[in-house]
Amino acid sequence: MNQMNFYVAEYIRLSREDGDKAESDSIGNQKKLLADYISEQENFTLYDIYIDDGFTGTNYNRPAFRRMIDDIENEKVNCVIVKDLSRFGRDYIETGRYLERYFPERNVRFISVTDYIDSFTRAYDMLLPIKNIFNEQYARDISRKIHASIRTRQQAGEFIGAFASYGYRKSSSDKNKLVIDEYAADVVRRIFDLYNKGYGKLRIAGILNQEGILCPSAYKSANGEHYRNAFRTDMPSFWSYSTVSRILQNELYIGNMVQGRKIQHMRGKAQTREKKDWVVVQGTHDAIIDMDTWLKTQDLLNRRTRNLDLTSNPSVLAGFLKCGNCGRALVKKTGTSGVYYYCGSYVRSGRQSCTPHKITYGVLEHILLEDLNAILHSMSDLDKIIAARTAADSVTIHRHEPEKKRISLELERIRKLKKAVYEDYREELLSKEEFTAYRQDYTRKEELLVKQLANLDKKEAARQSTDSGDTPWIQHLITHHEIEQLDREIVTAMLHEIKVYEDHRIKVLYRFSDDHKD
Repeated sequence: MNQMNFYVAEYIRLSREDGDKAESDSIGNQKKLLADYISEQENFTLYDIYIDDGFTGTNYNRPAFRRMIDDIENEKVNCVIVKDLSRFGRDYIETGRYLERYFPERNVRFISVTDYIDSFTRAYDMLLPIKNIFNEQYARDISRKIHASIRTRQQAGEFIGAFASYGYRKSSSDKNKLVIDEYAADVVRRIFDLYNKGYGKLRIAGILNQEGILCPSAYKSANGEHYRNAFRTDMPSFWSYSTVSRILQNELYIGNMVQGRKIQHMRGKAQTREKKDWVVVQGTHDAIIDMDTWLKTQDLLNRRTRNLDLTSNPSVLAGFLKCGNCGRALVKKTGTSGVYYYCGSYVRSGRQSCTPHKITYGVLEHILLEDLNAILHSMSDLDKIIAARTAADSVTIHRHEPEKKRISLELERIRKLKKAVYEDYREELLSKEEFTAYRQDYTRKEELLVKQLANLDKKEAARQSTDSGDTPWIQHLITHHEIEQLDREIVTAMLHEIKVYEDHRIKVLYRFSDDHKD
């Protein structure tokens, strides 16, 4: 490039977080000021305009800024123009490095119009570092005030995030309140249900992926939200172990607002706060998961049991069996004569740690079935309990009507827009490329809405086809008032812990009572 000809990069930045003034610092105002300045110069050629809207000046990892630096490295740009120094950045150390070392080393001219700074006509004056420090201190002060305001609103139970957590959406009447998104909420309920039945997190993720259910980030994008997940993969619908794990531990699903998990400092990455410093406000929105299911799930998570594949590993008691002497979990061993359990300490270290505490699955199952059925037979009001559940489920069927109406209206709107886009294309108001892009976007949204409606219809049909709930063992109780075989769901719902002692004695602790069976 000719040294006297300057290929100019207009750099523009705006951030409410930095306390920028909406009028004087607006994108439009900066564009006009810089365009007027360039038009008055004889040897200036505008190469490109680089705009970072909504990015703080204390962090230089901004998309447009990085693109401008790449163009400087590739010798496409040799002049950078900004409205003022605070537009370029508010970190005095990094700003000084660019202005005093990086740009001079690459013969890049830097101009700050309203600060009357031009590296080509005269050297930087002595006040430049002081201006940079002032800009950073101003940003720090604004940042502290904003963080204090955010914390106060969090403590009041207001939702202040950009995107609602999976299973919820922002209320149309109040963006600081969450309402249930029934389609995604059903997926959340299913994840909890599968985990409580013994499916591992990885297996659950695999099931959802096989069925083509969009993961949270893909679902938000399909709904038109400009959401970006730093950990997303190239797969359009990819659930992972960590995604399922986060959902199972998210207190938001029992109606509690949980915010303030991370704190963003001016320099460096956001840091995760200790759990005791999170802002948790109870009962701020409708729950997706009932408290009983939540407590059972957290209990299972705390047991740290390995993933249980019910097809290849029928050990429905995994995580519930403990040695009555040392407290270690019992280990399953499969032999030619059946399934046995041994004390984990004995298996790992021998008799110097503990004794075998050997017991067969058959004996355990016989004792548990006999005990559970004795408890059920003693409950004279079992029919009333089941009838109450049936009545509650019949009410649940009609719970989805408002959500179905909302989705139907949105589907009608999308279809009208899709038709309008086609008409604009026929009238040559849109190019073929624009028409194709719009049509694909509307088609994707239409397919998602249709799938959401179908899911709600399917759920209602499933509810109506049975007299009570959706659990086979409760269905069996209605007919026979007796449990004939243990499964993971029964164990999870009714048992808390089973202690096995060396003298062939066991102690069973149930969820529904403080009593135990010796």
